[in-house]
Amino acid sequence: MQIDFTGKRVLVTGGTRGIGRAAVKSFLEAGALVAVNGRTTESTASGTAALGGGDRVFAAPGDISKAADCENVVNTAVEMLGGLDVLVNSAGVAQSGIIEDFDEAAWDRTLDVNLKGTFFCVRAALVALRESKGNIVNLASDAGLIGDPRLTVYCASKGGVVNMTRAMALELAPDVRVNCVCPGFIDTDMVRRDGIEKADDPAAEEQALIDYAALKRIGTPGEIASAIVYLASNEARFVTGAAFQIDGGSTAG
Repeated sequence: MQIDFTGKRVLVTGGTRGIGRAAVKSFLEAGALVAVNGRTTESTASGTAALGGGDRVFAAPGDISKAADCENVVNTAVEMLGGLDVLVNSAGVAQSGIIEDFDEAAWDRTLDVNLKGTFFCVRAALVALRESKGNIVNLASDAGLIGDPRLTVYCASKGGVVNMTRAMALELAPDVRVNCVCPGFIDTDMVRRDGIEKADDPAAEEQALIDYAALKRIGTPGEIASAIVYLASNEARFVTGAAFQIDGGSTAG
């Protein structure tokens, strides 16, 4: 199946690394015009440069944890792209630890980026997406579908994204489709930096992540990007309100 996004206008938040970066690359390969969001002007510039630049890549920096920045990021993207067909909410953070380890600042940081940022980017994009009959793909997690010890706050944020996606899909239909993907452990710098490398025994931690999935491996960013592109395409034009599990079987039972 060859998906063609030629002329389509896409904004990817958190598009400078990990799953977001893989999604940007996949949309570009499919012919889209892509606005790339990173938290700072510097990180966004280096991220777009690493993608090869070109006349189909646009920088839209801003801190997604802040509602005002969400609006600025979306407005910048819409202005540069001349409209918007697809919004991918990929910006996210994760912190593991027991409940006693989390203070209000850690709670706020996780919820502000993962949940509040997703909501306010959607809110800012609605006029443009309704005009184009476009769609939204949110990044949730298998941790939004099942509980995971030491990830209570992350589970709360991603569970919110899953159910918010369903509510948005009902409210915005039939004009705008809204779906989310729910990855398991994916081989990104966030998983390695904030998970594997911080463990007392990194090798054992990596093996535990491999064993967590029924398929006995860690996923790749490209595998998640393929699902994002599918959900954003006309091939999925009868799909809305879906929470698409791409987790190697971690939520199967």
